[in-house]
Amino acid sequence: MATRTFPEMPTVSSLLTAYASVSAFVMIFRTMFEQLVPLPLRNYAIDLVKHYLKPRSSELILLIEEKDGYNPNEMFNAAEVFLATKINRDSKRLRITKSLKENHINIKLAESEEIVDSFEGVEVTWKYCSQQQKQLNAENDDGFVPEKRYLELKFDKNKKDVIINSYLPFVIEKAHEIKIQRKVVQLHNLRSPDSGHFSLKQTVNLDHPSTFETLAMDQKLKKEIIEDLDLFVKRKDFYKRVGKAWKRGYLLYGPPGTGKSSLIAAMANHLKFDIFDLQLMNVKDNSSLKDILLETSNRSILVIEDIDCSIVPDRKEPSSSSESHRDGPKDSIKLTNQMFTLSGLLNFIDGLWSCCGDERIIVFTTNHKERLDPALLRPGRMDMHINMSYLTMDGFKTLAANYLNIHDDHRRFREIKQLIKSKKVTPAEVAEELMKSDNMELALEGVVKFLKRKRARDDEDSE
Repeated sequence: MATRTFPEMPTVSSLLTAYASVSAFVMIFRTMFEQLVPLPLRNYAIDLVKHYLKPRSSELILLIEEKDGYNPNEMFNAAEVFLATKINRDSKRLRITKSLKENHINIKLAESEEIVDSFEGVEVTWKYCSQQQKQLNAENDDGFVPEKRYLELKFDKNKKDVIINSYLPFVIEKAHEIKIQRKVVQLHNLRSPDSGHFSLKQTVNLDHPSTFETLAMDQKLKKEIIEDLDLFVKRKDFYKRVGKAWKRGYLLYGPPGTGKSSLIAAMANHLKFDIFDLQLMNVKDNSSLKDILLETSNRSILVIEDIDCSIVPDRKEPSSSSESHRDGPKDSIKLTNQMFTLSGLLNFIDGLWSCCGDERIIVFTTNHKERLDPALLRPGRMDMHINMSYLTMDGFKTLAANYLNIHDDHRRFREIKQLIKSKKVTPAEVAEELMKSDNMELALEGVVKFLKRKRARDDEDSE
């Protein structure tokens, strides 16, 4: 049987001899290197060796500062809003803020706190940082040291294109959606400018509770309106492609008390659009009209109520009473002894001035559609005509659910349905009856008696 041999292990003395030889060679090489190679070239060679020998980092860190010079950094603000949705129970330090106009509390990262997120399989780490900045202007140095705040975004450097081209736009889009959901809808009362001053607007929060769920109207019509609104806000690219201003017009017509104002509030609450209420009685001339309307913002609803009462075609001012009967109608409108043209209003609705803003809705209301100038009603100005009719059974069931919490059929509904069909009654009238008692049976009995009285009274008038 063959025996297996192993290499002889080096002895300690042989290892020491080899180490001494290597050390001597390094010392000789170092001496020659320092004596023969110029200092600048030596430093360059050393830096080059350090560069290739140091471990390579696979991470890239993006700094997102709060300010871009003196302007707010949209990316920083969007990231803060977005990261608030990613905070979990492992977070140890958070910042809490709330402004007077907000109904919600803002939760933000505190200094040095980190959040891990992932996007398309790429893991990213967010970290909130702040540091004190030195005051560079000695003349204005009052001892105040401003704070520089920024976010660090850390990820695999090989995924830079994914993060910059996809993830960061995704963060901005999500932050925009969150802001819309949290938005407090406001009501602005547009006022005519005083002489020599810009136009003013009075603003309050819109606390109107009307929503499409509580709106007493035909369910099919309600669904059509919601679908039309939702389609409108999604079609930015479509409007740009076809060359039209991103706006839409609605005409709400019908008798008083049929819920026109409630529908406007429901539209604003559904879309989170501010409402701008324009009283044409306050408009002095075309120039004033433009000044007022330019104060409206994007994502807003411009409301002109009772348009048939606000716009009254007038004749040319006569020099005597006899002349007034000979003059023909003019393309002008007289309001409280002040004048602006109908074309001025139409130009803002669908003319060149209609392009001053995006995502705008214009709503006209009237009790008498037949009195309106046909120029106001054509498509492109009033795109959707909504008949706010008298109360239907669908509308009554909504009122019963709102006021009496009745969500199923009731034994009185059959009788009420017949009474509603036979007589024209507005939602406001029936709502007033439902408010008279918290007792379900008493309230429904009151509605039945009211409808019967109304029918008897109308029958007497017809005789």
